[in-house]
Amino acid sequence: MSNSSSITEFLLLAFADTRKLQLLHFALFLGIYLAALLGNGLILSAIACHHRLHTPMYFFLLNLALLDLGCISTTLPKAMANSLWDSRAISYEGCVAQLFLFVFLISAEYYLLTVMAYDRYVAICKPLHYGTLLGSRACAQMAAAAWGSGVLYALLHTANTFSLPLCQGNAVKQFFCEIPQILKLSCSSSYLRAVGFVIFSSFLGIVCFVFILFSYVQIFRAVLRMPSEQGQHRAFSTCLPHLVVVSLFVSISMFTYLNPSFFSSPSLNLAVAVLYSVMPPVLNPLIYSMRNQELKKSIKKVISWRCFQMCRGS
Repeated sequence: MSNSSSITEFLLLAFADTRKLQLLHFALFLGIYLAALLGNGLILSAIACHHRLHTPMYFFLLNLALLDLGCISTTLPKAMANSLWDSRAISYEGCVAQLFLFVFLISAEYYLLTVMAYDRYVAICKPLHYGTLLGSRACAQMAAAAWGSGVLYALLHTANTFSLPLCQGNAVKQFFCEIPQILKLSCSSSYLRAVGFVIFSSFLGIVCFVFILFSYVQIFRAVLRMPSEQGQHRAFSTCLPHLVVVSLFVSISMFTYLNPSFFSSPSLNLAVAVLYSVMPPVLNPLIYSMRNQELKKSIKKVISWRCFQMCRGS
């Protein structure tokens, strides 16, 4: 029997046992990580450098790109390093920091997606009040509230998780430190207390989801009342990327945390964890830039300017 006070490190789940497969996973995740850095970096550069993108929608998208960069940088570099150096270990302090940062960034992203739903609601349902309700100060306050709520949520979860006595060893059945897997290492009596806390915190997620759902019901009603088909198409095109990102985020999160234990296996849990922690930061830039011509043009300008600078330097 282990005790949390005697644990100095945790052992993460390895992607593969053979050396060749470990190096293959390292190369694969390195490519994915570089793609996420490139995609989100281009969005950050395009929004920061082009004045016409200095609007509330793109301001929130800039914050989303920052959160995506932080989220994938919290989990993937450590997993790549473990694959490269044939290791599974992460220090106790490193595990605490990784769990805190991941919960902070993923929850802040969810709160930010809720704010972005409100932005689309005001833009389509109350366009005459858009400048008043979503001025620069209001946008900054809402973004700060999303980040601040994420910090508070992560502090509560991290403190609650690591305050429990750990009696089931130090082998985490995941490639990074996440709450469900750490809770499985705790004593059974303490596990019930932790589950109650998770249920309470899940209530906050349901409230945000209901708000997003209500916003889109109002948006669809307003769009369908528009007399012009061109206006309907334009309104839907501004909402579609956000709706796709929210649907992806919520569906994967529900499958991850609500799936019955008899349907889960280490390989399935590993695959799902990659889906919800790695793929959104890679896919979000593609989703937002695919149908947004204005953002696409700005990204092309950033790329062409960068190529021009490299040609001049050579």
